[in-house]
Order: sequence, then structure tokens, then C-alpha cells
Amino acid sequence: MKLYKFSQITTKITSQLLAIFVAFTLIFTCLPTLPVMAASKLFQGLSNPQLLALQGIPENINTINSNSFVTEAVNKVGSAVVRIDTERLITRPANPFFEDEFFERFFGSELPIQPPSKELLKGQGSGFIVDSKGIILTNAHVVDKADKVTVTLNDGRQFIGEVKGTDEVTDLAVVEVETKGENLPVATLGDSDSVQVGDWAIAVGNPLGFNNTVTLGIISTLKRPSSAVGIPDKRLDFIQTDAAINPGNSGGPLLNGIGEVIGINTAIRADAMGIGFAIPINKAKEIKDVLASGGQVPHPFVGIQMITLTPEIAKENNNDPNSVLILPEVNGVLVTKVLSGTAAEKAGIRRGDVILEIDNQSIVNAEQLQRKVEAGGVGQKLQFKILRNGREKELFVVSGQMIS
Repeated sequence: MKLYKFSQITTKITSQLLAIFVAFTLIFTCLPTLPVMAASKLFQGLSNPQLLALQGIPENINTINSNSFVTEAVNKVGSAVVRIDTERLITRPANPFFEDEFFERFFGSELPIQPPSKELLKGQGSGFIVDSKGIILTNAHVVDKADKVTVTLNDGRQFIGEVKGTDEVTDLAVVEVETKGENLPVATLGDSDSVQVGDWAIAVGNPLGFNNTVTLGIISTLKRPSSAVGIPDKRLDFIQTDAAINPGNSGGPLLNGIGEVIGINTAIRADAMGIGFAIPINKAKEIKDVLASGGQVPHPFVGIQMITLTPEIAKENNNDPNSVLILPEVNGVLVTKVLSGTAAEKAGIRRGDVILEIDNQSIVNAEQLQRKVEAGGVGQKLQFKILRNGREKELFVVSGQMIS
């Protein structure tokens, strides 16, 4: 009997030990999959571009090192990022209230003479050094009409800057400082044509007066036309990013994940959060030497204001009883205004014309027409096919230089 009870106890202990062993085996088997499960829940709310960016973390990052790839990228270019302070003295005319004849008759010589007042306007922005001899890239609006430009480096050194050239159409400017033979740190320029949606975007600058500020985001989209952004007086296809770009960031570099400059921070939408725009660095490469030499950047121009026309837009217009113009229901570009003294006026283009082709290439939107004219260069003879009063007509337009 005692032997039977001992056998029961032994069997029970063996079963419990076996159960514990199986449980530990299952736990250790599942451990490798836990991070994957956790990661899937962690990234569940992220959009495809964000996931692409996470997958695109540079391979050379040492995960054991506490420094992130952002730190490495910023350290690579940070010393070449500068703060730009500007001063401009303006003269405000005397108050016309005191110049009214009525007050002069009433008060006579007792009327105090109000001299013009002077006011000192100060501004601030960012820039980055592209040549060790003191050549700096920034935005044209940062240094626009400045009487004095002061450049401050990351290490606190200050230089008086000279604006060598500005281009309002692309909002780019070159500032030069006298280094007295000293070589300055230089930012590495990347290739904006190789940038893809979802790539990392690191904005560096001095927003709101806070020096050396870094923000992180991704590339949201590419080739966003300036007209779509609400800046019709520019000719740019922006890089759009959700990296925070605030006032004072203008002119600073937008970096990729390895610390190369892929854009120049330039604009934000006041009515939207998380939307910023940068000028592709390849555009700056094209014209920086022209600006540095004080030259004029060529911008071919025919002299029209225009909108994209589609059959749907034309039909909606034509169905409006108050419409002053019946539009052809075709794809093309509608001329809304011909500027006086321009190539378009000389060629005979008129308001209401619909441009269908240029040099036998179909034109379906305003952005395409603009790119076609720019590609031809200043002084290029272009063959326009237009639609006027239901009839097609060919005109030759010689492009001129756009005047800011």
C-alpha cells in the first residue's frame, strides 16, 4: 500500500516537471517573434511613405552607438550652416494729413512741419557655405534689399556679407564673405533628382531666432509646382516635406539621411500644419555660379497669363449663363491675359486663345507649357498652334527674358 502511494506521488511530480519543461520550451520558441509582433503593432498606424523611410535607414549606422543617423548627418554639415541677419533702413514719408491745404489755411505757419521718418527693419534667415572661400547659398527673400548682411557661423564667428546676386524667380541668392585667406567648412551637395518619396528629410536652420535647430521628417512628394503652392510669381518645382520649416529656416539646408544637401528650405503654408517646401539643390547648382559672378539668370518668357483648360472646365463655364466667353471643350492652355510689349503680343496671341501645341508637341497644362518655353532658352523661335473662334492657327513666338 505504501509503495502504491509513493508511486502516485512520483507520477504526479513527473507530470508537473514535464508541464514546466514544455511551458519553458514554448516561451523560448516564441521569443524571437515577439519583437516582430511588437513592431507590427508599433508601425500599424504609419503611412507607406513613413514605412519606406524606416526601411531606408542608412546601412552604415552602428546600432550599438548611441548616436543616431540624424546626429551623424547633422554633424557632417552643421558647421557649414550659418545664420544671416539683415538690416534695411527705410524712409517713411511725412503724414499727408498735415499737408492738406485746409489745415495749412487754418493753422497757417503754426502748423508743425513733419519731416520724413526713418525706420530700421531687421530680418533673419539661414544659409549654408558651398565654397570654402566664403560663398553662401540662401533665399533671395532673406537678403532682399538689405543694406547690411551679417553672417554668423556655428562656432560664433561673424563676417560682413556681400550679396553677389539674387534671382527672384527661383528665390535663390548668393552671399560672399571675406575670409582673409581662412578656409570655411563646406556643406556636401547631394543629387535632388535621386530623391524619392518616403526618404528621410532633415531640416537645419535658425527658426524664430533659435540657432542650430534640427527637425526630422520625410519627403512627402516631389515636383510640386510653385503655382499649386500659391506662389505664382516663381518658377519652381518644390520638394515637399513634413519636416518642420518655420520662419528663420528659410535658406537653410534640407538634408538626406547621410548628411547631403538635397534642397533649400524656402516656404511654409500658413494654413496647413506639417507642410513645408524646399528648392531642389540641383536647381541651385545650375545658377549659383551665375549669381556668384553677379550675372543675370536666364528665364525665357513669352508674356502671357494662362490656366489649364480641360473639356470639363470648358463645359462648366459654358453652362454658366453669366459667362462672358464660350470656351472650346478641348485639352490645352487658355490665355487669360497678354502682357503689353511682350513676345506674345508681337506674335499676335490674344486673350481667349487656346494653345494646343508648341513645336508639334501637344500641350495639356500650364506647367507643361512653362517647362517647354524654359527648355528652349531665351531668343528661341517657338511654333504655337492655337485655337481661336473654332479655327486652328499657327503663330511663331520668339521668347524673351523675363523681367522680375
